Amino acid sequence: MDPLNELRQRKYEAGHGDAEAFTRQHAKGKLTARERISRLVDRNSFEEIDLFARHPAGVPGDGVVTGMARIDGRDVMLFSHDASVFGGSLGEVFAEKVIKVMDLALSNRVPIIGINDSGGARIQEGVVSLAGYAEIFWRNVEASGLVPQLSLILGPCTGGAVYSPAITDFTFMVHGVGYMFITGPEVIRVTTGEDVTFDSLGGAEVHNVKSGVAHFLAETEEECFAQVRKLFKYIPQSCDEQPPRAKATDDPERAAPGLASIIPDNPKEPYDIKDVIGMVVDDGDFFEVQPYYAMNMVVGFAHLDGNAVGIVANQPKVMAGALDINASDKGARFVRFCDAFNVPLVTFVDVPGFLPGTLQEYGGIIRHGAKLLFAFSEATVPKLTVITRKAYGGAYCVMCSKHIRADFNVAWPTAEIAVMGPEGAVNILFHRELAAAADPVARRGELTISEVARQHSSLGIELQPWTEEDMPLLMHRLAHGAPLIHLGRADAGRSGPLDFRRRPSVLGRQRMAAARCPGPWASQEHRPPRRPDRVRLRTRRGPGAGDRWHHPGQQLFVPAGLLQQLAEQPTRSRHAVPIPPLLALSI
Repeated sequence: MDPLNELRQRKYEAGHGDAEAFTRQHAKGKLTARERISRLVDRNSFEEIDLFARHPAGVPGDGVVTGMARIDGRDVMLFSHDASVFGGSLGEVFAEKVIKVMDLALSNRVPIIGINDSGGARIQEGVVSLAGYAEIFWRNVEASGLVPQLSLILGPCTGGAVYSPAITDFTFMVHGVGYMFITGPEVIRVTTGEDVTFDSLGGAEVHNVKSGVAHFLAETEEECFAQVRKLFKYIPQSCDEQPPRAKATDDPERAAPGLASIIPDNPKEPYDIKDVIGMVVDDGDFFEVQPYYAMNMVVGFAHLDGNAVGIVANQPKVMAGALDINASDKGARFVRFCDAFNVPLVTFVDVPGFLPGTLQEYGGIIRHGAKLLFAFSEATVPKLTVITRKAYGGAYCVMCSKHIRADFNVAWPTAEIAVMGPEGAVNILFHRELAAAADPVARRGELTISEVARQHSSLGIELQPWTEEDMPLLMHRLAHGAPLIHLGRADAGRSGPLDFRRRPSVLGRQRMAAARCPGPWASQEHRPPRRPDRVRLRTRRGPGAGDRWHHPGQQLFVPAGLLQQLAEQPTRSRHAVPIPPLLALSI
């Protein structure tokens, strides 16, 4: 056979695979690797990479399909596990193919999509297989905050295979099809005696409701692909770009009369914050993230006047909107993603405080609550905060308050901002008077009413009637006005729209100084003082697993002397950029 015909034959074998294995895949209600890609991306846009790569034994593809494609006309790099070859387990050639597309995504600044259906490491290849996983994990971390990373769990994802999706930005799972766990039911049964099923251990419902590992739940693979395509309407190609702007179809001047009556007069009566969000955002279209996990916190994407925004809100319907461990983690991760990828934040606040109890304290509510505080404080994207009913105590500070540099703050006419609720304040301030009162309950009621009036008076709020038209029009104009979406720190040295993606780097500040440009800090009177023995650097890592996330806004403080020593050393990593010694001396 001549070389050209041999290539044609190999291409046919690689593209068509094992017919019997495909039949078994379809019998399980699952699509094949290439079918999944064709259903997800734009028609005829997929260009396969390493089509002729094979396992040393001659098996085409080695269990993964890789390439580039487009979604809504936007370039993406993707890989899809092929469960018909070695069960989709990872081997040496498999890893090399995935690594190549991840490197291409990083160098070209395009999103990475992984379709996971793998049995884990290929035992026959030993430590080489584990090394392949480690190389993929390392690239997941390198890409974090630079390009969006999405994981689709459309089959078993066990052992080492679960760590890559855990590091990525968003994880999609299909009910009854996708599973994620470190150790399987058989191992658990042998080691602990616990009898569990695949679904109860690591099914889509478990990770969407209980663990919070997954972000989206779908009933079918087609629905999962639709969710991915919708997410792409809100996120940019990389940290270097702004999110795509949708066509504005909602009138910015429209009033929403329902906003005037949606907040109950009784401060203890629940309401659905999603109803408020739906009245404010364009066409009532709110794309919620993790809708079944930590439901006392609502996060998701929407458009305001065609601009993509991230929504963070307390949910009074669940636990009165109090912050707990899971809600803090959920909110912090979402805020960090938005900050890394230039998505402005709109925060709706109705929070009575942090959830009390030994379970929360022992679980580390202080540490987890600090994550949300840290995320809001370091975010450099435009931030708008709306207090709908109450904001009490430390939770008020945490929920993007003006004191942690929210750019614009508005409140409902009946909103309360206080150290604590009036009932709690009365119990503390008047405990002796209540103990001596003939009727403590009646006296507590009288004092509570006076405390409410005092709190409003101290805030300069006059309790008086207001017209039904005032609040809806104000809210919608605030939400849809272009100045809010492009709101940032004034830069008098430039004209036109500004780029508020991140704080300027050291070199960026030097360039602005050379151009006599005041820069983003010019209008901030309360800029923190700079210590002469330290310099401020910026990393470009984004949201990922664990507590030590990095993203464009994070600041690292390094002694200037150490920085100079590092700059004088030869560069050993191919990814490192040598820093001129003069840089450390000029700060």
